[in-house]
Amino acid sequence: MRDEVARRLVHASGTLVPVGYLLLEPITWTVVRTFLVVGTVAALVLETVRLLVGLDWIVFDRLTREYEQDNLAGYALYAIGMTTVALAFEPRIGVPAMLMLTIADPISGLLSSGELKTAKQTFVLLVTFGVSTFIASLFVTPLAAVFGGLVATLADGVKPVIAGYVVDDNLTIPIGAAVAMFLGVTYLPATVF
Repeated sequence: MRDEVARRLVHASGTLVPVGYLLLEPITWTVVRTFLVVGTVAALVLETVRLLVGLDWIVFDRLTREYEQDNLAGYALYAIGMTTVALAFEPRIGVPAMLMLTIADPISGLLSSGELKTAKQTFVLLVTFGVSTFIASLFVTPLAAVFGGLVATLADGVKPVIAGYVVDDNLTIPIGAAVAMFLGVTYLPATVF
């Protein structure tokens, strides 16, 4: 359980990136993008060394799950997901997508067992949807927020396995939610009434 809490705290620490952009004047979207690209490159270098050379730091043992031991670890997918969103979308879409990953996903993880399951309990998914939709509603139209919240919840609740590789929600939550919000903002009406 202690490792699970540590995992979730590391996960939530990524909130500093979008919140730094929102609150600190000198941090521009270009700075966020650059920081995330550098971080992703560093993560991929570490993962290459870990997987090909066999680097076995204690932090990898404590913060990676069983299914990540021989595959790209969740932290690298987290970096890739955040970077993809930052590069592909404007802050109005990118920031809430990142916050869904850094806030809603750790909450979901703490409420569930933390083990890989094919489906999470309904109340956990409802909390994930509520938190994700609330975060999105601060940035996009209500319908786009619901659309983004639904996709983030789906990504959190289902971890597909492709060719023996678990597609981690650290990748699918931010990218899926961002695409959904973008489509919602672009094609759905701003108001229902």
